Amino acid sequence: MSTAEVSGVEPHTGGATTPDSAPTLRMTRMLDLEQLEVELFRGFGVERSPMRVFGGVVAAQSLVAAGRTVPAGRLVHSLHAYFLRPGDPSVPIVYRVDPIRDGGSFTTRRVTAQQHGEAIFTLSASFHTPEDGFTHQLPRLDAPSPEDLPVTPGSMDDADELSRRWYSTLPERHPFEFRFDGELPRLATGRGERVAPRQRFWLRSREPLPDDPLLHRCAATYASDMLLLSSSLGLHGTTLDSRDLQFASLDHAVWFHGPFRADEWLYYDQEGTWAGGGRALCRGRMFNRAGALVVSVVQEGLIRQRPRVE
Repeated sequence: MSTAEVSGVEPHTGGATTPDSAPTLRMTRMLDLEQLEVELFRGFGVERSPMRVFGGVVAAQSLVAAGRTVPAGRLVHSLHAYFLRPGDPSVPIVYRVDPIRDGGSFTTRRVTAQQHGEAIFTLSASFHTPEDGFTHQLPRLDAPSPEDLPVTPGSMDDADELSRRWYSTLPERHPFEFRFDGELPRLATGRGERVAPRQRFWLRSREPLPDDPLLHRCAATYASDMLLLSSSLGLHGTTLDSRDLQFASLDHAVWFHGPFRADEWLYYDQEGTWAGGGRALCRGRMFNRAGALVVSVVQEGLIRQRPRVE
């Protein structure tokens, strides 16, 4: 039974609504890996960037590969990953799964993503047979509903040209639609202001997804990397696309707390909790419409300043 049937909420019927541009990425295509051998998979490029593959793509596809080797009935509850090298968007990525352990109730898998004979990403994931236990969560969700937020933030009307271009290309870069809760820090940066390192928004897949819980957790893994590192920059008056900033995700951890659908609205609360030594630590929490905390995220990234070349 799908989580939509459990909750009584029907998934949406798809269609991009933000910004006004035709969607170019499909979640189902991205998560459809070719199986080469029992523990060997291949993912095909879905990127339009000439520079590097978005980290969320590699993380999501790695989790697909791991999940396809796990006994039925076990759901991923955590993953820990390291970004080693930039991915080349012009060639496929090969995912090699190492079956570390199959225990009585937990399964562990390690995945290495490779291109050009080198490892570009590693992931360790733990899967667990669902069981009953103590329950509580802190904090509770405190947010407007996505229907109460504009499709296009009004603040974009007065945004700088770089921010407007960044926003207009969101559908080309990510297979999600968004509802932003409040002004994004990058807009304040465009006005020369410094603000708290926090940003919040609703998100959901632009297309309906199959009922397979693994695919929804893989989609959330992709989403967990979206905009997260940028949440650390509001205090520092810069953005990730600044010419004097070098950035990269270094390591990434995700914990899954309960059932959800990635084609229904999830609220992503992001915060840059620390920065120093050329690195930043960011955390995120995803809530479903009912206010349940369903995903927790922590990421450390490189944010290195470098001399501006005019």
